[in-house]
Amino acid sequence: MALEDFVNTLGMHLKARFGTRVRKLSLHVGFTCPNRDGTLGRGGCSFCSVLSFNAGDPQVSVGEQLAAAKAGLARASRYLAYFQAYTNTYAEVEELRRLYAQALAQADIVGLCVGTRPDCVPDAVLEILAGYRDQGYEVWLELGLQSAHDATLARINRGHGFAAYADAVARARRHGIPVCTHLILGLPEESAAMMLETHARVVACGVDGLKLHPLMIVKGSRMAGQHARGEVAPPTLADYAATAAELIRRTPGDVVFHRVTATARKPSLIAPAWCHTRWPAADAICADLARNGGQGSRIGDCSRSMPTRSR
Repeated sequence: MALEDFVNTLGMHLKARFGTRVRKLSLHVGFTCPNRDGTLGRGGCSFCSVLSFNAGDPQVSVGEQLAAAKAGLARASRYLAYFQAYTNTYAEVEELRRLYAQALAQADIVGLCVGTRPDCVPDAVLEILAGYRDQGYEVWLELGLQSAHDATLARINRGHGFAAYADAVARARRHGIPVCTHLILGLPEESAAMMLETHARVVACGVDGLKLHPLMIVKGSRMAGQHARGEVAPPTLADYAATAAELIRRTPGDVVFHRVTATARKPSLIAPAWCHTRWPAADAICADLARNGGQGSRIGDCSRSMPTRSR
């Protein structure tokens, strides 16, 4: 029993397109965030910490970071360059163009994943990404939404509301750029019903991909102090798996899941302990999907059914 038996994963999507395994390589190119540099606020979102990023050293060139990342992975013949750390559309357009082009200059890089905030996606950047799509590259705009509830976004010091997300998605889709939305399950004061409402609103906007994360408490974040005072608790493994599986069942089959859980490195992870590796959550989600139905089984839109897994 594997996740691919029940979920349309990014790995399946990429193998269907390129005929071979494609891996993502994370990059850290020294961008900051308007929620850290004082433009919107300082300190960032309450769940965020510099220590939690797995991406490379921003003092090292894009090419060197990609080479080092390849060396640390099981070899693949094709890769996506993932601009991961902080807000990767938050710079002058020509600087962005230069950095993206450095990644795509590598012969085995077949596309880009660009992580950013919904309120930092100008049309000029969308035009750059659309140009790469026109050249045949795989391109994903990854938007960190986390929740569709404005009260929650304010509570976690996000610095934008759902309207900014809806606007960014609408403009990205006009440019033909697929959007992968990041959602955190287990945010403070959110019920399972609220998380499913977030998912429904995201799907209604026309999302192309989803990335699910459990709420994790990491050292250096504002939430670490709240957790120490007993004000915030992350979800249990059982609650996370049940909510994630139900969300997957309500997702159209052609939406690509880039991730269904997440991990944090030791010693930055404070809680929950089960997030030190992906397997507890992945196995629990698989078991739930096997019992109760896989992706798309809780909706009636057969025109968006899940692609058949290639064997």
